[in-house]
Amino acid sequence: MLPPPDDEDFALPDQLPLYQKGREIFAVTQKIVALIEADEEILVSLKDCMLQDAALLTVKVAGAEAGDLYDLRMENATLIRKAARDLLTHCTSLEMFGYQDVHYLRILRELVEDYRLFFLDWVQGFDPWHAVPDPWGLFNPPGV
Repeated sequence: MLPPPDDEDFALPDQLPLYQKGREIFAVTQKIVALIEADEEILVSLKDCMLQDAALLTVKVAGAEAGDLYDLRMENATLIRKAARDLLTHCTSLEMFGYQDVHYLRILRELVEDYRLFFLDWVQGFDPWHAVPDPWGLFNPPGV
């Protein structure tokens, strides 16, 4: 559990629509991969990848919110975007390798699209003036 906020502007991650949608995606992903039979080797190999990517959708939001620095938020946002896109790729892989319950994949894809829209709003709220210069040069605010 996170410590109580010091600042009244600080929002606990579980109160953010993005975080809540990420939890929903994780729950649906768990249900989808639970339908994979143990003898379906290729599909079983995708199971862990899907769960890991779905989990990152909340974990990295929490990390970004706790860090509250532009460069850390952007780094976490990049990892979130990659995890969401990988999750969609895994859905396609499941279809290609014979996953039978493909109608559930449509639900997951729709949830990821909803998540993407929340993500866009969330990233727009990053404060570029609350930053530490990124010595790697990847996540500096515009003009730094």
